[in-house]
Amino acid sequence: MSDAEWARVRDLLPVPAWLAGRGGRLEGCCHRQMIDAVRFLVDNGIKWRAMPSDFPSWPRVYAFFARWRDTGLVAELHYRPPRPSEGQRAAARSRVRRSWTRIR
Repeated sequence: MSDAEWARVRDLLPVPAWLAGRGGRLEGCCHRQMIDAVRFLVDNGIKWRAMPSDFPSWPRVYAFFARWRDTGLVAELHYRPPRPSEGQRAAARSRVRRSWTRIR
């Protein structure tokens, strides 16, 4: 996951209880690792138990995934429209300028 993608997703994730001052234990893995693991699983079509050792253990990843699925976060991430890149925005602006010059 690139830094730009992480910047868009980070604000959607729930704040851990210990970080919000509500008590609880520290989480062993960061949310970015969990999202990377789920994306790897979906992209490669592997089973949960076949998760590579570079990622956190599969039960831990699945627990995060299940929690996020139950709160609707997975659906929100899946259906969120992608933000256009700077190149796409520049191309759209130039199309608008060209169409405006034709109207004059």
